[in-house]
Amino acid sequence: MTRIGLSSSSVYPESTAHAFTYAASLGYDAVEVMVGIDALSQQTSAVAQLAEHHGIPVCAVHAPCLLFTQRVWGTEPWGKLQRSAEMAAAVGAEVVVVHPPFRWQKEYARDFVDGIAALENSTGIRFAVENMYPWRATRKRGAEMYLPGWDPSEEPYENTTIDLSHAAIAGSDVVEMAERLGDRLRHVHLTDGSGSAKDEHLVPGRGAMGAARFLRHVASSGFEGDVVVEINTRRCSTREEREADLRESLEFAREHLVVATPDAGS
Repeated sequence: MTRIGLSSSSVYPESTAHAFTYAASLGYDAVEVMVGIDALSQQTSAVAQLAEHHGIPVCAVHAPCLLFTQRVWGTEPWGKLQRSAEMAAAVGAEVVVVHPPFRWQKEYARDFVDGIAALENSTGIRFAVENMYPWRATRKRGAEMYLPGWDPSEEPYENTTIDLSHAAIAGSDVVEMAERLGDRLRHVHLTDGSGSAKDEHLVPGRGAMGAARFLRHVASSGFEGDVVVEINTRRCSTREEREADLRESLEFAREHLVVATPDAGS
């Protein structure tokens, strides 16, 4: 059975500790820890204690490779990935989620494809490279901000992540991307997007990405990874509103992560 996990980023500005609390109370199967500015997320021992206390496993560690986490665990990118792998191994996670390098990280980008393969061989951890998107000032013009590129299906990565919000910005068909990746698709960030230039991370089903169809495709394709809810709840004014969005996302995943039938809707 595919596990449905909760990304700790889904509860921001609440903490990683709150993410485990929500996951346990709502019935999520696992948590993906986003290593970020929350001090708890940077401490392997604290993450392990949270997982043990709540009885919720850690399914993945998201490396600190976002713009606002560029100084978390130092500034040397390979060192950050090594520490992410060490955390994953210590807490029992098999996957590290990583973004492709920014264009200005030229040396890192030059060696990225081979370096990821080498890290997987040396650590035994799967580094699932995530799809990103062109940065757009308008709907018609974009700039390539990632090297070797934002679409992991165009590179020989052994393990990859599909994020539906990122695909919405790029105008990518996520089912077609999944078909191109085949068994290299290791991890899913379940969310949604309208196709605007903003990285919206909507509750699945509230955007235009066909999240239900995508989940049915994943279920019928022999996918062996985890589906992790990664939504933006920062506009929720109360914990009750945030909890409602997290519950709706979990219920959506459970409803649609089934093998498609001929009469299934889109």
